[in-house]
Amino acid sequence: MKLFFLLLCNLLYQTGIANKLYTPIDTALLVRRCSDFAVTGKGDNAEWEKAKWTALTKINKGGNEYKTKFKILYSSTGIYVLFNSVDEKIGTEYKNDFENLFTADVVEVFFHPEPAQTVYFEYEVSPLEKELVLLIMNTNGKFGSWMPWHYEDKKKVIKKVNITGGEMKPGATIQSWTAELFFPFQLLNGLLNTPPISGTKWNANFCRLDYDTGHQIMWSWSPVEKSFHEFKKYRSIQFE
Repeated sequence: MKLFFLLLCNLLYQTGIANKLYTPIDTALLVRRCSDFAVTGKGDNAEWEKAKWTALTKINKGGNEYKTKFKILYSSTGIYVLFNSVDEKIGTEYKNDFENLFTADVVEVFFHPEPAQTVYFEYEVSPLEKELVLLIMNTNGKFGSWMPWHYEDKKKVIKKVNITGGEMKPGATIQSWTAELFFPFQLLNGLLNTPPISGTKWNANFCRLDYDTGHQIMWSWSPVEKSFHEFKKYRSIQFE
């Protein structure tokens, strides 16, 4: 009977029904420590062998079942994140940073270092290597946001995108795209519980938006349902 119950729970979880029936126990994703390395967009540095791929889950109906996954590491100076997204078309025309990138193809990172606070960090990058960097204040669903001040030099995110099977241009036919990112801890100054030390836990989310169908299709690591800003549902990461 116990085995049957466990198998049933696993089936419900895999089909997504479980999200509405119960809240699974949150096991923190371990963030391995690494040495600093150059970001190229390809994710081919040997340091990435220390991290395992983690899959994102498609959370709404329609669209293609594109596989999307990420890795995460940290060093003494910042956090590295690597995304790999299967795709067929570059669905964005934004050619400048800090535009409304979320209305087109992007991958997104959310760091919520102190879950007792309603302030968290959001980052987006498109397959055209354009970015949006925000500090979000979310109180009872009422949003406020700020872009970074003096966003340069040691505070600036290092971002590189690599396109497979096509060109880096709006509407191009491709096979996949990879985004490799480095978040310096200095950018997160002012948020509580930063920088992390060994054993530190944060909440976080890793997400994707795709518009190949003309409609927004969402992928998420955390079990959000309608919005990536459901921060109370973010999962935990723990620094090695």
